[in-house]
Amino acid sequence: MSTATATAAALASNSESLYTEHVNPQWVSLLEVLGMKVRYERCEGVELHTADGGAILDFLSGYCVHNAGYNHPAIVSAIRAELDRRGPGMLQSHVPELAGELAAALCERAGGSLSKVFFASSGSEAVESAIKFSRAHTKRSGLLSASGAFHGLTLGSLSLMDDPFWRGNFGPFLEGCETVPFADLAALEQRLATRRFAAFLVEPLQAEAGIRVPPPGYLRAAHELCRKYGTVFVLDEVQTGMYRTGPFLAAHHDHASADIVVLAKALSGGLIPVSATLMTDEIYRAVFGSLKRSIVHASTFSENPLSMRAGLAALETLEVEELGPRATERGEYLRERLAESLSGYEMVKEIRGLGLLNGIEFQPPKKVALRVPFQTFHAIHPAMFGQVVVMRLFRDHGILAQICGNHFHTLKCAPPLIITEEQLDRFVDALTSVVELMHTSPLFWTEALGMARRVVNI
Repeated sequence: MSTATATAAALASNSESLYTEHVNPQWVSLLEVLGMKVRYERCEGVELHTADGGAILDFLSGYCVHNAGYNHPAIVSAIRAELDRRGPGMLQSHVPELAGELAAALCERAGGSLSKVFFASSGSEAVESAIKFSRAHTKRSGLLSASGAFHGLTLGSLSLMDDPFWRGNFGPFLEGCETVPFADLAALEQRLATRRFAAFLVEPLQAEAGIRVPPPGYLRAAHELCRKYGTVFVLDEVQTGMYRTGPFLAAHHDHASADIVVLAKALSGGLIPVSATLMTDEIYRAVFGSLKRSIVHASTFSENPLSMRAGLAALETLEVEELGPRATERGEYLRERLAESLSGYEMVKEIRGLGLLNGIEFQPPKKVALRVPFQTFHAIHPAMFGQVVVMRLFRDHGILAQICGNHFHTLKCAPPLIITEEQLDRFVDALTSVVELMHTSPLFWTEALGMARRVVNI
């Protein structure tokens, strides 16, 4: 090892120790348990290059952040040019022209009656904005969402979620929040008819609930019910927007519109934190309806030139490279290949998704020899089985993936939209190998037991 390499390794080790001491030691321990604690030196396109010279194929995209791939040169160049311009960043006393350009571009692509945008820094913050604008517009306080949803981890967004894992001991939450079963129009109308709810917030495809795709017509019908009862219809497109499922918004599969649309994650190419809450002019005026209220809702880094420039560059890149149509084509190819390769395995329940947001759901085996260890690991922790699949893909095949946050038996498959058919084939072959192992080899289960013991000891 050269002196320079040794020095770099020592610095990296020291930085990791500082992270463990001052940030989140449990996260470091979890990565160690999963065998996924590696140091990445460079990330480009679909590949994550490690300090030991290896390359990991990414099928997570930072949870749908890197739609255009990691560090896309066009987006990096746009951000660098904006820095070199030395413009009025964070001046807070001027008109940020770039924000107007990006807002107009987003509203045009989202369609419907959306004409105004509030920019912030994260999806959770955008959801919080949707809550405030909806309440101001309707003069109601109740909030309705779908069971199994994931809307973020701030207190307001947590109030819209019913999974106890995320809610933990963070209560009390916002009053008047209820959930209805996803894609159940009868249940939705029953609650809306009380006229208590300011907004119904829903994901057009529930990502963390296991890649749940609603039946055709659901979103359009839900919007009509919201109109009927005076409730704001909010689409959370944080993971599904920006061409992830093919069209600009996943709701466009259903030809659905909304009163508010929430975007984030891929909006800036994964390089600058940014989110956008798109809304109708009528809803916007309920908050910003007079000069004295022109600053009543704000965010420190809203409309900053770096995130606005990154957003414009990301949008242009996705469209110039036709990554929306590519997501549609590659997604169909992937689902076909998975269905063909995994058919006949009893633990594979279903393959589903839209575009390049897909899930492979596993189920308990019928054979006693497999059912006993499966149930044992489920009793230790519901996520144990899924994490063993993730660990195997990473360690044995150099592929990064993850299970859904609210459905531990579904493996999420969401690579950057620039993925090639050859790389998709590599994923299918690797997953098939892991599935074959879980059906035929005791090693799959004994290794899982070893991981469970390590978790208990942490």
